[in-house]
Amino acid sequence: MAIYQRVALIGLGLIASSMAHAMRQGRLAGEIVGHARSAETRAAALEIGICDRVYETAAEAVVGADLVVLAVPVGAMGEIAAEIAPHLAAGATVTDVGSVKQAVIAAVQPHIPEGVHFIPGHPLAGTEHSGPRSGFATLFRNRWWLLTPCEGCDPAAVARLRGLLEAMGANVDTMDAPHHDLVLAVTSHTPHLIAYTMVGVADDLRRVTDSEVIRYSAAGFRDFTRIAASDPTMWRDVFLTNKEATLEILGRFTEELFALQRAIRLGDGDHLHEYFTRTRAIRRGIIEAGQDTAAPDFGRSSETATGPGPKAKG
Repeated sequence: MAIYQRVALIGLGLIASSMAHAMRQGRLAGEIVGHARSAETRAAALEIGICDRVYETAAEAVVGADLVVLAVPVGAMGEIAAEIAPHLAAGATVTDVGSVKQAVIAAVQPHIPEGVHFIPGHPLAGTEHSGPRSGFATLFRNRWWLLTPCEGCDPAAVARLRGLLEAMGANVDTMDAPHHDLVLAVTSHTPHLIAYTMVGVADDLRRVTDSEVIRYSAAGFRDFTRIAASDPTMWRDVFLTNKEATLEILGRFTEELFALQRAIRLGDGDHLHEYFTRTRAIRRGIIEAGQDTAAPDFGRSSETATGPGPKAKG
């Protein structure tokens, strides 16, 4: 039975297309419509069947929708919210999938009319791939989807949205927006920045090592490159809008890095061993929480070689 009668997806990339596939598979929506700025993307969405109809404007797409999903870069949220506001149906729910929550709330909430429920959200799932053809129905299975309801939000609207997300396979939790942004600065934003930096260093070295950095890349570096292959527009907006939390965590990272640098310089093997033992336990905790597998593949599995899998991303 459909949980929402008409879902409007504003933005038709990886997350939105995966939502569409999951809703189709579970028959969770009566109708799925969408909007993308690119005519090519709109055509692809119709071709692969993630949308029943697509529209050239976001305003047209949200008419009559009881759920509107903002799946555009964080920096574009406010502009889109202003465009769709006069066309939102009374009683509709508006949610988003942005990796930052305080900035999204500040940009979107002022435009939400009375009688419309705004429930910010963030799925902790993704791959390095983007675009409407990159989505798949199982992306959210056993992945966390965080909701940050604003003060006074209707509990029934939150419960209805939670029901949809859980039916798509997600584990749903709620938290306040500032705490979300700090947690994600630790678990996603700063690691992405470090990955971008490490790949940038390798790019510089490649010029003096005759491409050996690329040819002989080991599993650790390949993981960095997968992260650094993520959508540059999205991550530009993340760092600009979650600036304070990211800089705080980056400062702490720098302090830890200096301590390890000193231990290496002084030959302090005890410090290094104790540090690596302590941090190794974090990996075990992630596996025990069901958020990854302990099975190593070192880049050799067919899934890794041929297409996207449920690799967590902010």
